[in-house]
Amino acid sequence: MTAMVGGAPGNFAAAAQAYGLQTALISKVGKDAFGDLLIRRFNQLGVETRGIVQDDTVFTTLAFVTLSEGGERTFSFARKPGADTCLRAEECDFSLLDEAQLFHFGTLSLTHEPSRTATRFAVERAKQGGKLISFDPNLRMPLWDSQDTAREQMLWGLEQADIVKISDDEVEFLFGCGEQEGAERILEQYGAKLVFVTLNARGCYFAAKQAAGYAAAPAVKPVDTTGAGDIFFGAAVSHLLRQSKPIEELTEEKLRQVAAFGCGAASLSTQKHGGIASIPAEEEVLAVL
Repeated sequence: MTAMVGGAPGNFAAAAQAYGLQTALISKVGKDAFGDLLIRRFNQLGVETRGIVQDDTVFTTLAFVTLSEGGERTFSFARKPGADTCLRAEECDFSLLDEAQLFHFGTLSLTHEPSRTATRFAVERAKQGGKLISFDPNLRMPLWDSQDTAREQMLWGLEQADIVKISDDEVEFLFGCGEQEGAERILEQYGAKLVFVTLNARGCYFAAKQAAGYAAAPAVKPVDTTGAGDIFFGAAVSHLLRQSKPIEELTEEKLRQVAAFGCGAASLSTQKHGGIASIPAEEEVLAVL
């Protein structure tokens, strides 16, 4: 067994940081060896950690990842409760949101209280401040009480988001349809400005109101797909914000470049173990593209 620093929002932040953005985390860890490891590693990566609370009454959440021969994952979670689910709204350093251009969240902080309420407070604060909101439904069924609760919270997240990254499996879970119809529903019914539907080795489908299309993924032999979706999203968002234009003004070519950069980063990451530890350098991504 190997200790790998990760967690979906942490993977996203580390990838975005690696590709040119300044990022920060709002979260809670235990006052234990794993919590110390997380904070130390994020500091080394340059990710701002003043928003990470340490709590000596709960243990840092652990995810045990078992890999198949093709690198596909099976998760077992030690989270009953885990520190991340115990983050309270009054503990959050929301001043970080005031400094931000974009606020990112996923559903793992929506599975239980009090972190669900804390997340909703953060989203509301970000929206009031006119920030872009990115969202990843990131379905992990073992963490939910029921499929109905998971679906309810995932749909709530879609209603808040400007930018959505969702897998084809999650589209099927929510809407029972394929990537094109799913993306269209998220744009039209939920008000998103840009949707990425990740398709594993097939790359991704991207859709905005002005353009849509596919971006291919480089051919690789994966050994570990852990964190690939988060790395895709962090890479794509970094490339998106560096365009310095509103999403509505980006052409199909520019949107495909954004999606392709995410696909390249995610694909290369699957050739190494771990989430954050597998983030490839920008030069490697550009070379494979």
